[in-house]
Formats: sequence, C-alpha cells, structure tokens
Amino acid sequence: MFQRAVLHLDLDAFFASVECRNNNALRGRPLLIGSVGGRSVVASCSPEARRYGIWSGMPMATALLRCPDATVIRGDYEQYHQESAVVTAMVAEESPLFEKAALDAFYVDLTGVDRYVGCWQWSQALRARIQRETGLPLSVGLAVNKLVSKVGAHTAKPNGERCVVAGTEKDFLAPLPVGSLPAVGPVTTRRLSLLGVHTVGHLREIPAVLLRREFGQPGLTLWRKAQGEDNSPVVPYHDEQALRAEYRFEEDTINLQLLQAELARLVMTLAFDLRQRQKVAAGMTLKIRYADSNTYSRSVKLAPTASDRTLLSHAQELFARLFQRRQSIRLLGLRLDHLSSGYTQLNLFDDQPQENQLLKTMDSIRQRFGKDLLERG
Repeated sequence: MFQRAVLHLDLDAFFASVECRNNNALRGRPLLIGSVGGRSVVASCSPEARRYGIWSGMPMATALLRCPDATVIRGDYEQYHQESAVVTAMVAEESPLFEKAALDAFYVDLTGVDRYVGCWQWSQALRARIQRETGLPLSVGLAVNKLVSKVGAHTAKPNGERCVVAGTEKDFLAPLPVGSLPAVGPVTTRRLSLLGVHTVGHLREIPAVLLRREFGQPGLTLWRKAQGEDNSPVVPYHDEQALRAEYRFEEDTINLQLLQAELARLVMTLAFDLRQRQKVAAGMTLKIRYADSNTYSRSVKLAPTASDRTLLSHAQELFARLFQRRQSIRLLGLRLDHLSSGYTQLNLFDDQPQENQLLKTMDSIRQRFGKDLLERG
C-alpha cells in the first residue's frame, strides 16, 4: 500500500525505436539517429549500438569509430513529436495527474489509487495500452517518489517494469552504482570513486557533513538521493506556451545566403506548427551562437500572427541586429511565444487575403507530403 505513489514511464531508445517499428529491416542492427560529419552527435541509438559503448550525446564520429557497421539515419523529428503527442494523449486520458518530463518520459502521481484498483495494477494496464497502441518499447518504475521511480524504470530497461514497494527504497538503491542516481554524471562518479565510494549504499554511509565539505551544497543533495529522499512534486502538464526550433550547422559558417535560407526554413516550420494548432504568436526571440560558443539573443513583440511573411520579416530584422559579420555562426535558434488561440488579423491595406489563401494551399500540401516539401520563393 502506497501513501504516496509516483509512476515513471520511459520510452526506450525512443527515436531509434520509432525507426525500427517503421522498418523491420532495422531491427536487431546497431542503429544511430543523427547526421554524419562536423560536430554532429548521436540523438538516439538502438540497444544493439549500446553494446559497443555508444550512448546518446556521444559525437557521431566517435560512435562510428566504435561501430563502423552501424546504420545512421538523420531521423524524422516531426514524426517523433507526433508519436510523443500520441503517448501524451493516452497518459492524459488515463492519469489523475501527470508531468511530461521530456518527449519520451512522464511522471504520473498515483497517490490514492491504491484505494480503488491498486497502483501497480493501474501502472501495468497503462503500460500495456501504450505498447499495444504504439508498438513501442516502454519501461516503467513505480515508487514513493520521482527519484526512486526513475531509477526503477532505468533498472527495468529494456522494455521492463519494476515496482519498488514502499519502505524498501534504501535496500533497492544500495547495490546500484552511484552513477545510477539521476544527475550524478561521470565527473561526480569519478570524484566519489577517489573517496572509495562506488555504490549508493557506500554513499549513504558517508556523513552529510563530509559530502558538503567535498562537494559544497550539492553534497547534501547527493546524500539525500542516496537515502532515497525526494519531495519534488509531479508538476501538472500544460500545453506549450512557446514553440522553438534550432539548427546547428555541421560547419561554422559566415555564408549569408545559407544563413538567411536556414532562418527562413525555421520561420516557416514554426509558422506551419502555429497554424496547425490554430494559434498566433505575439512574441519572437532569435538566438545566434558563434564559433567561440558565445550566444546572443534578441526579442521583439508582435501583433498576433501566424503569417510566414510577417514572421520572416521580424526574424530578418532581429538577425540584422545580432549578426556580426566577422564571426562564423554555429547555431541559429528561433522561439515564438505569447501564444493564443486565433488567426492572423486581416489588413485591408495589403494583400493579406491572397497571402492567407496561399498559406492554406501550401499547408494542405505540407499536411499531405511533409512540411519540408515547400519553400517560399
């Protein structure tokens, strides 16, 4: 019986799993999602690729050195978002309260469910439904808080489930490597190993005062994690209040024509997403990251709009204010915010009606054949 119960759902190797589900020929093979060349990184990888010591976020060049025979796919990020939305809708339909932690991860607060159908029975039923309707592998963990449920789901991978019964949190965590704790990365793991600390059980025995002396305030957080303590709430999920898109160039560039073309593509992608959601944006922020990793941004307020042409005009103005021609650019990012329901207001003194008709025609083609098919001249 749980007084408090939190379920963590984690779609295993999400991007790679979507590709394998769609193409049986990819199953059982080392698969990497991402681009080849430049500073590209692995966005996702199959379990077969992980056996070569590959993980998400690793430089693609390093991954291919470890597994030269791996299949590399650039990935369909629009489809990944759509798949995530499908799972989100199922979780929302079934759950009393849930938090969307990432495209492929959710927390569900099941406090009180034990009085009716049972938290574990409910969790298993939800997992079975998601797997049945999406065909995607899914690992889940149920425990008294977000920390332990997340670790539980991780230890259940691949495609498994784990229930950490209330009161057994410390026994469950004790034999696990310290790196199993969320946000305990390689640097912290290495420092702990120098202290002779290799498992969560070892970490739990270190006095909090000593951990604070060695790590500062984060040392106390480490100690609480080792005890299995976590009072953080499940934050209710709300619809996005902003839309974002970024593009990282494979090679730093100062080519103005290329930069302008990519900026236009970002604008059209987000404008299309706005119109699909029947939203308009009243704010825009442009971000530029230069070759030296310095990042700058500028924002502007807008009359509510979802028009390609209007949004592109403002984006180009922000770009002109930000761009320093003496430096190459590594990344462009665009954010549309202050979203609200509605449609672009017509302006009687320009050709807005013709523009709206053009957008409707272009959107219908994109819906059928993909939103990257068309570009404005």
